[in-house]
Amino acid sequence: MPGAASLSIAEFGRLAGLSAKALRLYDASGLLPPAEVGEGSGYRRYTPAQLEPARRISLLRRLGVPLGLIGEMLARPDSEAVTRLDRWWAAEDAAMEARRSTYYWLRTGLAHADDPQKAYAVRTERRPERRIATIRVEVDQQALVPAIGTAQWTIRAHLDEQGAVHGPEHWVIYHGPVTPDAEATIEVCVPFAGTVEPARDITLRLEPARLLAFATVLRDDCFHPRITAAYDAVNQHVSAGGLVATGPLREIYLNHWDRLTGEDPFALVAQPIEE
Repeated sequence: MPGAASLSIAEFGRLAGLSAKALRLYDASGLLPPAEVGEGSGYRRYTPAQLEPARRISLLRRLGVPLGLIGEMLARPDSEAVTRLDRWWAAEDAAMEARRSTYYWLRTGLAHADDPQKAYAVRTERRPERRIATIRVEVDQQALVPAIGTAQWTIRAHLDEQGAVHGPEHWVIYHGPVTPDAEATIEVCVPFAGTVEPARDITLRLEPARLLAFATVLRDDCFHPRITAAYDAVNQHVSAGGLVATGPLREIYLNHWDRLTGEDPFALVAQPIEE
């Protein structure tokens, strides 16, 4: 006989806001096994004490939290579970920001692809020493923009977790030519201040002071192939002036894409040169 305080799967599902199918899944995965299973009938029954974890599972699934991570969180005290939830949410935020950056970049490229090319003035400026957090990835041209967004927001989530101070500026250093047919290494960098520990894919280093030759690119021109005119201008300036490059080319982004208008300065295409 079932316990007097036990609930049928239908009653329990109604109170917990879960379908019978979901409850069977959570039983099979070990997240929420029933309190009793009838020997002959196989009917599942639950106790009122199981309602709170069931409701928590329901909310976590609505957020899209994977079953494996839900199991980890249920097995931990609330003070540890909330830390794990925060880390997962930060990763989700990073992924969404990366998708948003890719969307804006793609849309702007489509909207302005037929605009005439611009002429770029090239200036020189000495940039100070900076502490940076970086991620290196191998990408081709198709994967470039999503990779930049994902790496940038992964770094920012880690810096936030560590209590570091960081502004919107971020860089992409090209350690080789990125083309549609070949991958090359890029290094996505976020300058920061504060005490930070390195993470699995995140390296911390001191970027030395450098003299840069650079061209400023407006937001609506910062996509391929229009941005290549800025690269051409910088390369020509360095070559014509007999200047010596002291490091790889880089793009220095001054702000986040969605905080600017199309006519705002968005990035510097920069070449470190000998002083």
